[in-house]
Amino acid sequence: MQYTTLNNGVQMPLLGFGVYQIPDPQECEASVSAALRAGYRLIDTAAAYGNEDAVGRAIQKSGVPREELFITTKLWVQDAGYEPTKAAFAKSLQKLGLDYLDLYLIHQPYGDVYGAWRAMEELYHAGKIRAIGVSNFPNDRVMDFLVHHEVKPAVNQIETHPFHQQVETQQFLQENGVQLESWGPFAEGRNNLFTNKLLQDLAAKYQRSVAQVVLRWLTQRGVVVIPKSVKPERIAENFQVFDFELSAEDLAAIQTLDTNASAFFDHRDSAIVKWMSEVKFDL
Repeated sequence: MQYTTLNNGVQMPLLGFGVYQIPDPQECEASVSAALRAGYRLIDTAAAYGNEDAVGRAIQKSGVPREELFITTKLWVQDAGYEPTKAAFAKSLQKLGLDYLDLYLIHQPYGDVYGAWRAMEELYHAGKIRAIGVSNFPNDRVMDFLVHHEVKPAVNQIETHPFHQQVETQQFLQENGVQLESWGPFAEGRNNLFTNKLLQDLAAKYQRSVAQVVLRWLTQRGVVVIPKSVKPERIAENFQVFDFELSAEDLAAIQTLDTNASAFFDHRDSAIVKWMSEVKFDL
């Protein structure tokens, strides 16, 4: 495993396992268990995913020492605010069966994120969270947090894949000591990612899968990535990406796929802001 060092000195694995869209408790627990057996140590979940309990059960049953794990969860919009954040954090910790988190993220840049951050800073100083960060924050909102808060965001988890490469955003984050973490590394198969000719040609060249090529491309860029799968064989395969390296020529070729646009939706779209601010999850 390769690691990146966050702006507070904490070591974070470059490759982890994500559980977005695995709502079934048994399937989620089995998938996390398979990931831990395969060697993953970074597990990424969120209150809004509705599967923190299942992740927690897999962690408890794994036998992996807690200090070897890097567990991330996220605060949803309806819990933004000083007191609600403290309550939501306690609930997430209880569901996960943990005494502390390695990384806690504000899931979306909406609601009382300032109040939420003050609560997260206190939890961080109390040793309940090893690092705090944000998710889906555009650069101006990241800079707002950098300028106006004592504890700087350690991570920004955003959509990053071959069709939306976030090159300029990564440069901005690097210049300001914030780690870029990719969600949706395979664009959920959109734009026919798995049958893209360039990616298929590179997969054939390196005798790897398209998924492995994409994950290696991201990790070579220094981007933390959290692929998701429910198939044990695919989970194991996705973990085997550090024993080969893409050439500079091939990295440049992948750059040509960048559309510089989301494959999903714009987080600054007023309709999206309204929907995310009103949607209710059973948290």
